[in-house]
Amino acid sequence: MRGKVNRMGFRQKPIGGRFEIYSWYFMRLSGAVLLLIAVAHLMLMHVVIRVENIDFGTVEARWLGPWGPFWRLYDLSLLVFALLHGFNGLRWVIDDYIQRPGWNIIIKGLALLLLIIVILMGAYAIFSFRG
Repeated sequence: MRGKVNRMGFRQKPIGGRFEIYSWYFMRLSGAVLLLIAVAHLMLMHVVIRVENIDFGTVEARWLGPWGPFWRLYDLSLLVFALLHGFNGLRWVIDDYIQRPGWNIIIKGLALLLLIIVILMGAYAIFSFRG
């Protein structure tokens, strides 16, 4: 993304600096990755295995079988990409609707704390599973 050109012919820095540019690119990249891994997940769980056949044993067989490390990383990546994508969108919504700088920072901080807690809980559930 290019900044606007001022009357002297110099490019101005975009508002928010480089973080906002990287955030914009991350949304596009994570959206594409999520499209691939979420559709693959849905096809596997809903078409191949069938929803009525999914139970504790199905998850246990996937995570403890020979391909267990792959499936755990796959599920973790789906969790992390979905949460980061969603919370980045939430950060944009907070910026759009909460104008007071103090409240903006507090609410974004609480959202970040919630993001970290949920990712850690999900990672703990995935990697501490013993069957």
